[in-house]
Amino acid sequence: MHWIEDFYSLTQQWLFESVIQPLMFAVGLGHLLEDGYTATGWLLVGLVQIVVMVAVIGPLQRWRPVEPVTDQAGVRTDVLYTLIHRLGLFRVVLFLAVEPLFDELFGMARVAGWGTLHIDQFWVEVTEHPVISFALYLVVFDLVGYWVHRAQHGWEWWWRLHALHHSQRQMTMWSDNRNHLLDDLIRDSLLVVLGQVIGVEPGQFVAIVAFTQLSESLQHANLRLAFGRFGERLWVSPRFHRLHHSIGIGHENDAARQETLVRDRSPALGGHNFGVLLPWWDMLFRTSNFDNRYDPTGIRDQVERGRDYGRGFWSQQWLGLKRLIGRA
Repeated sequence: MHWIEDFYSLTQQWLFESVIQPLMFAVGLGHLLEDGYTATGWLLVGLVQIVVMVAVIGPLQRWRPVEPVTDQAGVRTDVLYTLIHRLGLFRVVLFLAVEPLFDELFGMARVAGWGTLHIDQFWVEVTEHPVISFALYLVVFDLVGYWVHRAQHGWEWWWRLHALHHSQRQMTMWSDNRNHLLDDLIRDSLLVVLGQVIGVEPGQFVAIVAFTQLSESLQHANLRLAFGRFGERLWVSPRFHRLHHSIGIGHENDAARQETLVRDRSPALGGHNFGVLLPWWDMLFRTSNFDNRYDPTGIRDQVERGRDYGRGFWSQQWLGLKRLIGRA
């Protein structure tokens, strides 16, 4: 682990001193160099992710595609979402918009006597090992991510935003970040608060986010791939997650779906396969579906009522806001 951390730190420092720092001075942001160094870390992680996606997941999609990709314009829009998120642009906005508020709230909590849990200190002899500590925090984040994901589907107002993610009818490795920006802001804010509460180190937080995002890129790939009888129950596969996106199976929140839920005694929030990385939570809370099938993806009202979720980035964001206030 140490050689990876050392290599990452040296590369981050070189990128910051060679590119980011001169650029910040040129545009009058020299007073934010510390934040610029942090942003450089996110940029570096994003570049590594994109390289892995293009070099590894891309060839896998061409090897065993679920379906031919005909909506190239939609894929290009998904690529734009990926670049905005993976290269740190969204996190810069997140920092400028809400970090001062977070700092104030966390400061007030500490003054009031609310400390950080530091869950990796509960059993120091074991959890002090960096790999075990990382795995422990990853499991905690994944459990919370499962319930956040169920809320995105179960709370009507949140679904109006999250529906954009499910409106992609041709999933590829670029589809993971196809989200309404307000949806991402809410979810990421909750994860930042969680990180503060449980005491995850900044470096570990970056690693958890990067690892999770790369796995999610594989899950969304246009790839006919399952992990086998036992592997499917250890890690979320492209087949497992595609069922979550499948029309009429994985995620619907309309009245007809709710009637089916009542009749079949299915999970109250509706849908299946909400796990982010681990299918354990779906198995534990009875929302798993391990059928070996690859169904069309999208949302029922796109097919039955021709509902428009937007073609380009700006139209998708605007329609999401209109859905939120009940005007679309």
